[in-house]
Amino acid sequence: MSATRNRSEPKVEKEAMGSGAAKPQRGIQALESTGALLEALVAAGRPLPLNALAREAGMAAAKAHPHLVSLQRAGLISRGANGNFEAGALSLELGLMALQRLSPTGEAEPEILALAHATGLSAAMAVLGPVGPTVVRLEEAMRPQHVSLRIGTVLSLVNTAIGRTFAAFLPEAVLDGLLAQEPVRMAGLGAEGRAAKPSADYRARLNAIRQQQFDTALSNPVHGIDTIAVPVFDHTGEVTLVLALMGSTGSFETVIDAAPSQALRAAAHRLSWRFGAVGRMDEPSA
Repeated sequence: MSATRNRSEPKVEKEAMGSGAAKPQRGIQALESTGALLEALVAAGRPLPLNALAREAGMAAAKAHPHLVSLQRAGLISRGANGNFEAGALSLELGLMALQRLSPTGEAEPEILALAHATGLSAAMAVLGPVGPTVVRLEEAMRPQHVSLRIGTVLSLVNTAIGRTFAAFLPEAVLDGLLAQEPVRMAGLGAEGRAAKPSADYRARLNAIRQQQFDTALSNPVHGIDTIAVPVFDHTGEVTLVLALMGSTGSFETVIDAAPSQALRAAAHRLSWRFGAVGRMDEPSA
């Protein structure tokens, strides 16, 4: 791990914000060192003892200690009975305030646009609506594709990558209730001549999706269209969005370590981090 920051976290600029700033404003160097300790604690995602926290922040324990004392007094960190440092009451209040201001779909909009532009594929975002996984944003590829998705399309929890990605993280009782509504969804069970029950390996497929946080749908349910999908988590550990890339079969690699998949997973990781899912999501490999 890097000294002060998870690599996929958005980099915080230490310069003045605003387009009119001609030069960086003066800051307080000591506070920037203090900030490095907070960044290291966030990157770890768990309480840390003094020596480990100082090491992750790239400073000596003797230098870190007075900063940590001040952070404790401010309520930004606290120290448990075992001596480990963790987020304090003020940090929790600030985090909750930031989370309350977030709109998951609004935050994801730039990521969808960037994915479509960078990959040349169609990029989609879905939420779990009252009837099932519902497409709420679609940025189509520059090359025409017969994707068959529209804003508002409700997708199967069994036969689509987006739907299975939601299904993999649902409680069993909730999933069973939603499966009863499959016929009304695109490519749903019992619809369009499809089987009325999930295949025997459906639960095993969901388990694999939970492990990899990734799924594919290859030329099915839409012939000639491949899809890759990943979950985005919120601060409760629930899936709040699913992001997907779609393109003509054979036009892009769909394995998990291919460039499109890595770009999609990196976008999901950034969003999950912004939504407070520290420690819940997998970090894409470099």
